Amino acid sequence: MNKDTEMDLEEVKLNTVDQEKQPIAGDGPSLAGEKNGSVKLKIPDEDVTFTGLSKEELMKVAGTPGWVRTRWVLLVLFWLGWVGMLAGAIVIIVQAPRCKPIPEMHWWNEGPLYQIPSLEDFSDGLKGLEGKLDQLNQLKVKGLVLGPFHAVQKDEPNSLDLENILRNHGTEKELEAVLLKAKKKGISVVVDLTPNYEGANPWFSAIDDEVMEKVRKAAERWINLGVDGIKVSDLRSASSFNEWQSLRTVVQGNHTVGKARALIGAVEEASADEVARLINTTGVDIILPNLLSSSDNGVARIKAVDVLHSQQSSVGWGLGASKLEPLSKAATSSDLQRLYHLLLFTLPGIPVFTYGDELGLQLNGTNWPKMVWETNASANQTESRTWFKSLSDLRGKERSLLHGDYYPLNSSATSLAFLRVWDQSERYITAVNWGEKPAEIKITLPPSEGVTLPDTAEVKMSTDENLAVQSSVSLEKFTIGPEKAVILQFPFTG
Repeated sequence: MNKDTEMDLEEVKLNTVDQEKQPIAGDGPSLAGEKNGSVKLKIPDEDVTFTGLSKEELMKVAGTPGWVRTRWVLLVLFWLGWVGMLAGAIVIIVQAPRCKPIPEMHWWNEGPLYQIPSLEDFSDGLKGLEGKLDQLNQLKVKGLVLGPFHAVQKDEPNSLDLENILRNHGTEKELEAVLLKAKKKGISVVVDLTPNYEGANPWFSAIDDEVMEKVRKAAERWINLGVDGIKVSDLRSASSFNEWQSLRTVVQGNHTVGKARALIGAVEEASADEVARLINTTGVDIILPNLLSSSDNGVARIKAVDVLHSQQSSVGWGLGASKLEPLSKAATSSDLQRLYHLLLFTLPGIPVFTYGDELGLQLNGTNWPKMVWETNASANQTESRTWFKSLSDLRGKERSLLHGDYYPLNSSATSLAFLRVWDQSERYITAVNWGEKPAEIKITLPPSEGVTLPDTAEVKMSTDENLAVQSSVSLEKFTIGPEKAVILQFPFTG
């Protein structure tokens, strides 16, 4: 083959390759770069992700006048917004109503006190009590008052032994177990050291400083063991001893350091004015009078509360509690028992109960009944306990009931009503009728008291089927049935 023939063949091959690289007709516009009838196929690059400007590029842009102005505008707007929010917060704080300072509260002001005088009847004494602290905690009990459980022969001062526990009540080790578990539950424990608790005179027949000295030494022993207070009866006689101040020092110590310990004194047949005087002169933390038991007249009862409400942090209210008697002795029906539950939990002061009061347990002659627990309770006792627990819950979370101001509203021979108010909290009206006939309640409050009453209030809790819970009641006048009680609620409106 000659040279010219080889060149022709080579040219045919090149043209054939160039034609294969040409795009098919209709696949789009022709590509640039065509030369001599050939097309260069351009393969597209992969997608490129924008990674932002480099530091050098940013520095070039940052100094431009546009960006400088933008930064200044944003900075000014930020500080204007911040100053505006600060000014708004200050205006809200200045214009908002001032909250009243919370009064000084100790553990005995936070829930009911629960007295257990007869530990031998309390299902295995102190050991049984330890196992029931969970159930007492459900009732929101804040303090247990135990005993008296010391040895003494009736009216025989020489037989007095205040530093040891009677065998049928339990042992010191069992008491320590109760104290430990009660502390974990937030329940304080007080020991009753009334010397001659079974005799005619709690302090025997004469004022004898030797007896008070024994009480002081016993108080020191039990407090060192871990109890949170001491109770004595017949406060008039007790406070007349020369050693009374020594007992106070042992029990109360320094209330500003650590948990406060309580000195409790019960007093019988004392007027409201005398009770107020004893609070001021004896220095007790809690006084337990029998004012509700000494009179069943609503007018007299409301006057007693009028005298003592300003000292509510130190006044214990009970029905029979000052004599270690069950509430059921005076309130013989279940309706009356629930009425007094409601009254005691809403009065300005400390509600005090004796064991079994939440169930309506009755004395067996002069003997204390065996305590009944949930598993053995009747339907009526279970209902009573639920009612008691609901009231204790309500008092514990509502400031108006816990430490609020008190205003008398209405009273008659067999009924009374009063108002409890605290600052901007919900307001509560208690109305009870322990008479045998329906009572008409008219709610009136002088304008000088500075509290405005609404036209209606809502029923919060009630034992009267005609005053259903969450129903609306006119405060101008409403009727409450015999042996019935109700709590009405209305909001703070400014």
